Amino acid sequence: MINKIIRFSIPVFIAYLLIVTYAVAQPTVVDRIVAVVGKEPILLSDLNAQIELYVFTNRVDPNMPGLREQVLDALMNEKLILAKALDDTNVVVTEDEVNNELDAQIAQRVQQLGSEKKVEEAFGMPLARLKREYRDGMRKQILSSKLWEMKKMNITASRREVEEFFVQYKDSLPKAQEEVELYHIFIVPKVSNTSKNLLKQQAQNILDSISKGGDFADFAGRFSDDPGTKAQGGDLGFVRRGEFFAEFEEAVFSLKDKELSQIVETPIGFHIIQLLERRGEQVHPRHILFKFKRDVSEVDSTIAFLKSLKDSANKGANFSDLAKRYSEDKESASLGGFLGRIPAAQLDRAMSDVLKNMKEKDISDPFEFVSEKARGYQIIYLKKLIPEHALNINDDWVRLEQLTTSYKRNAEYQKWIHELRSEIYWDVRLNGN
Repeated sequence: MINKIIRFSIPVFIAYLLIVTYAVAQPTVVDRIVAVVGKEPILLSDLNAQIELYVFTNRVDPNMPGLREQVLDALMNEKLILAKALDDTNVVVTEDEVNNELDAQIAQRVQQLGSEKKVEEAFGMPLARLKREYRDGMRKQILSSKLWEMKKMNITASRREVEEFFVQYKDSLPKAQEEVELYHIFIVPKVSNTSKNLLKQQAQNILDSISKGGDFADFAGRFSDDPGTKAQGGDLGFVRRGEFFAEFEEAVFSLKDKELSQIVETPIGFHIIQLLERRGEQVHPRHILFKFKRDVSEVDSTIAFLKSLKDSANKGANFSDLAKRYSEDKESASLGGFLGRIPAAQLDRAMSDVLKNMKEKDISDPFEFVSEKARGYQIIYLKKLIPEHALNINDDWVRLEQLTTSYKRNAEYQKWIHELRSEIYWDVRLNGN
């Protein structure tokens, strides 16, 4: 059964890219207008693209009765919101917003297909022209999305509405998944000053060579310890703030185009960074990483220290106080090591293996933790194990509030669309009439 509310926030060219994939197997269809909303037409090609996208994303039967009509209905709803947004002087879209979104979507397509050349082949045009072709469509999409977001943020559920929602729907609500309430203390093994100095000198020698005209990509391919980028000459693609270490971002966002950084230290090593290009709030850097090689003795001492903290907690010390004092995960340390209430199904395998033999109030032995931004060791405190259960007011208020708010927003959305259909001209020509 198709959900009665189908919404799209996918740029037209992404749906088009999916159609390109299927084009060889599909018969050629002459494009035509299948609906008009305000001054905006909806083409048969647009409709087919969104149907393919919906089928691909939701794994539904493309011949499902009513699918075509419901997808068209969703497209018309988007056009209605766009028509309203075009008349609303409070909704503004900047060129930087359009550029950033276009760059982000194209970067995603490059990552999926493997290269810019393959993206250009899929669309049959250079990237520069691709951006020009879809700039207006992207601006309109952002415009309509902003209007709904502005309206949606003012729609919240009161306590009474949550309680009434629970009473009315409690027998049909999904069960709460099994969850674990976790705290941790995380420590990164230190690197000896001798090792650091030797590594920094190596980085400085290579930086000097590049500054004198050496090929950055060649040095990255030969010396970088970043396996994900060295084959591409250290190229990191377009990135936004929040994707890398703070020290790395501070350096890269202060550079001018083509400028080289000095040696930058992050928790994982030293970097040489070059900014290739800046587009609004996005930057396109490349880097050479000289990764810290930790001494076995430092790893052993870190593990021993975490074991001593576990012993202290087992003897009565407050785990959260220890986390605030010793944990090197700044975000969770300020919260006493609190990681959240996490659905058991979302835990990675390493964490699941550690927790499977633990009971409530147990503290794990130290084990290694590796992420994109850190590599170290941690101990985990399993404060609470919440089994799968039917939602209830006392234990699941936040979840019920979210469900009630979502329900209320959907209802308001349908009401708003009904009002727009009475205000704005629209006409369906699906059967060619």
